[in-house]
Amino acid sequence: MQPATAKWYDRRDSVFVDFCVEDSRDVQVKFDSSKFHFSCVSGTDNIKHQNTVDLFGDIDPKESKHRRTDRSVLCCLRKAEVGKSWPRLTKDKTKCNWLSVDFNNWKDWEDDSDEDLSSFDKFSEMMNSMGGDDLPDLDGAEEEHDSADSDDEKMPDLE
Repeated sequence: MQPATAKWYDRRDSVFVDFCVEDSRDVQVKFDSSKFHFSCVSGTDNIKHQNTVDLFGDIDPKESKHRRTDRSVLCCLRKAEVGKSWPRLTKDKTKCNWLSVDFNNWKDWEDDSDEDLSSFDKFSEMMNSMGGDDLPDLDGAEEEHDSADSDDEKMPDLE
């Protein structure tokens, strides 16, 4: 069993984690308030992946969702405390070799006060319009917020 490679990014009301697993089967995602668990089997070699993540902040497990495509499994973790930025995904500052920041989707939203449609609503719209398997929602965050007292663009810890 090995961890699946993943990228993550932060939004005002949700955190997104994209597990880069092609041709996944037997996908299981379990959300708890302070962590979540991901597992699947992938490829013709039947490689088993498993990730358990102790999250930086709390999430709402009932409002968190995931969606499988042919190329990945995207998880939307609904923050329990909307508007609180997460400088990293994990509770601990230790580096996870399987995890990286998705800089293509990263955005310094803390100064952006007029988002027309929340990220979670956009995610829900995307989920409804996407093809792929309909997977049932299963049950998935905690630590104090590190603040930066700088006017520079806030970037996530890479650890």
